[in-house]
Amino acid sequence: MRQAFLRHVRRFPWATNVTLYGGLFAGGDLVHQWFSRRQEVDWRHTRNVAVVAFSFHGNFNFFWMRFLERRFPGNSLRMVLRKLLLDQTTAAPLATSVFYTGVSFLEGKEDIFEDWREKFLNTYKTGLMFWPFMQFVNFALVPLYVRTAFTGCCAFVWATFLCFSRQSGDGTAEAALAWMFSPKEGEAEAGDKMDASKEGTVASKPTQD
Repeated sequence: MRQAFLRHVRRFPWATNVTLYGGLFAGGDLVHQWFSRRQEVDWRHTRNVAVVAFSFHGNFNFFWMRFLERRFPGNSLRMVLRKLLLDQTTAAPLATSVFYTGVSFLEGKEDIFEDWREKFLNTYKTGLMFWPFMQFVNFALVPLYVRTAFTGCCAFVWATFLCFSRQSGDGTAEAALAWMFSPKEGEAEAGDKMDASKEGTVASKPTQD
């Protein structure tokens, strides 16, 4: 199965890489909604994330990886570090900017730059704790024809963070971790009801002289 997949990637590199990237990126939004314990999935938001991922992120990443490999060929430490530096100073801020403005545009927000102004810098700083390590592995060990797919696998996690940051976070890892490990609204309400029930039970018990 693995060999069949690799043959398919070699035969249709653009379509396979972009499709995987876009699908995984959109999947990150679904994970965010699942963690949020929503009663119903907001398919419109997932669609908007998918449109941005397919139309820009997947395509840009595919051709960007090829440009970097032509400009700095090979996987020597020197070449990998050059590709990594250019990727994090050029592609990373551009991709983050397009996500915030693109999804806002598709949602019809009056000011599509509002989320970008408020959260871009924090998001970019958080990305520097994640992407350099992932892309180092990508440039050093992953063959060129599957690099976009590998980036998509990493972007699955990153998209979950981005969707949280855009809807209820501030672009920092601290806010995301607090959201993940704090009781969700439904759990908190259930806990409050249980506490109230216990208090009522205790109050109803007759006192003994």
